[in-house]
Amino acid sequence: MSESRPGWRQASAVYLDRRIIAILFLGFSSGLPLVLTGSTLSIWLEESDFSKTAIGLFSLVGLPYTIKFCWAPLMDRVRLPWLGNRFGRRRGWALATQAMLMVGIFGLGQSDPEESLWMVAVWALFVSFASASQDIVIDAYRVELLDERQYGAGAAMVVGGYRVGTLVAGAGVLYLADAVPWSLAYAVMAVLVIVGSVTILLNREPKPTLRPRHEARVMDWISRRAHLTGWRRETATWAYGAVLAPFADFMLRRWWLAILIFILLYKIGDSMASLMAGPFYLDLGFSKTEIASISKIFGFGATLGGAAIGGILVARYGIMWSLMACGILQMLSNLMFAAQAVVGADLAFLTLTIGLENAAGGMGTAAFVAYLSVLCNAAYTATQYALLSSLFAVARVVLPSVGGVVVDLTNWVTFFVLTTIAALPGLLILWWLMRRGHDPRIEALMKQE
Repeated sequence: MSESRPGWRQASAVYLDRRIIAILFLGFSSGLPLVLTGSTLSIWLEESDFSKTAIGLFSLVGLPYTIKFCWAPLMDRVRLPWLGNRFGRRRGWALATQAMLMVGIFGLGQSDPEESLWMVAVWALFVSFASASQDIVIDAYRVELLDERQYGAGAAMVVGGYRVGTLVAGAGVLYLADAVPWSLAYAVMAVLVIVGSVTILLNREPKPTLRPRHEARVMDWISRRAHLTGWRRETATWAYGAVLAPFADFMLRRWWLAILIFILLYKIGDSMASLMAGPFYLDLGFSKTEIASISKIFGFGATLGGAAIGGILVARYGIMWSLMACGILQMLSNLMFAAQAVVGADLAFLTLTIGLENAAGGMGTAAFVAYLSVLCNAAYTATQYALLSSLFAVARVVLPSVGGVVVDLTNWVTFFVLTTIAALPGLLILWWLMRRGHDPRIEALMKQE
């Protein structure tokens, strides 16, 4: 039965829901730790006169973000002894990881790079692990807390809160470090983690979800074949449900391989352009102040606005059509960079370029995160979302790394035209899926039958 399409006013009203507002603060808590072990820490090490090689190697402390799906099954299946019984499985894990973050960020700030660089590395790795673990539970909590029609707005709020968190942990810490020691600046950031903890405490635990029927059928078949009984059967059942079932469940979807390829390719053109944007601005002759004012500050606002619009589009037109519309805008916005390369160091045109590109990128991210959310089976939310977001991280970090080589071999105009073309395969796969009636929400319901 078809549902009536909500009007613009009704679609926009979704942002007034208490759960949507809660997601904004959880997004802030998720974005805060990332920069503290990344660019902000790099500036601290640079100030301590460490070599560029040593600073570059510190990027490896971010490894937990790319392999978080390895321990996501544990967080998906296990309830913590006291916190889990008191607050629920999701909220218990959230509070535990946030407590780890407070300790880790404070410990990182109290370390002195000049006295023990290894201790700084250990604390930074601990913060990254705790942060990646928090991301696992917050993503799962968001998906389970919201209704499907709210996923777009929830994604927009995650993007907005995340950007605010990175801004506070980036520019905010630098402002503080000019006036107080680094240790005190990091201590303030550790206290700000409490924003996420208060948000968790003020909101309910999502309703528990029954395990899919196919999980029990598969385990019965395995037990009969392997003659498993008693504790062996219980152990095998737990291991299958926690580790293998989430992946097997996803592969029950029609066209699951095409879906994974689409996830890998959807934002690759946008990611390639964003990765090389900074060197591009400098090559054109813009000053660092101009780049900071327009790219960072104005661009920040454009991204938030675009994410909000993307959330409204998802609520009004649905996820699939919003993905297509926002994907086309993302692709075409890359041509603005090519035009900027022809125009040169024109500040007004740069403002237009960054405004359109960041707004389109924010819209695409909101629709894309909503799509990843609805793909997840509620029985395996943490594991499946961690897997899908890790796959997206490959497209965001690894694949665009060849961008510099392309620029060196060609020129900026050619490069940005190629990034536009690079967006086409993902859109063509999306069109192919839409032509075949791909609707992740309906398919998820069908699998439960």
